Amino acid sequence: MDKTLLRRQILDKRSKLGKNEHEIYSNSILNSLLNSAYYKNSKTIMTFVSFSDEVDTHELIKAGIRDDKNLVVPITIKETKELKLSLVTNFNELEPGYYNILTPKKEFIRYKDPELVDLIIVPGVVFDREGYRIGYGGGYYDRFLSKIDKNVPRIAIAFDLQIIDKVPREYYDIPVDYIITEKEIIDCNNSQFTVHDSQL
Repeated sequence: MDKTLLRRQILDKRSKLGKNEHEIYSNSILNSLLNSAYYKNSKTIMTFVSFSDEVDTHELIKAGIRDDKNLVVPITIKETKELKLSLVTNFNELEPGYYNILTPKKEFIRYKDPELVDLIIVPGVVFDREGYRIGYGGGYYDRFLSKIDKNVPRIAIAFDLQIIDKVPREYYDIPVDYIITEKEIIDCNNSQFTVHDSQL
């Protein structure tokens, strides 16, 4: 099955999640992430800002700020199809931007070097258990991740309904290390295993 059709099918499934389920599942995923050693030991976290029916990251951003993390979010540069990172110190610094996704207001843009990042929270539409993903089709994250040290942990957060057996792959695709869903934490390097919060 091609990426476009898979993307459409999973987005349709995700859109049918009830509001209550979406909130419960998002909270479960967030709790697993906040309880992980990767989060606790990180200094600079890159996370996407969720929109529509994605797993909610707004509370993650607020928690990171409360926990004195350097919390950076991507700014989409349409002309070059790249992501730049900006430090967020208050959730109210964000406003709707490209694709209606919350992004830092101009007066609060504080660009940071991607080399400072020691944990990356990765979005996506479809995932398999080996960490390969289908995004929204822009290629922004594949280009960004290709320039990041491979030792920086990459954790995807997604609902269980977004996990399939195998995602179509291209040579430039970069898998994530873990996927946290409301049901399990998948170690993508040992994809048949589920890990516990305390092991992440």
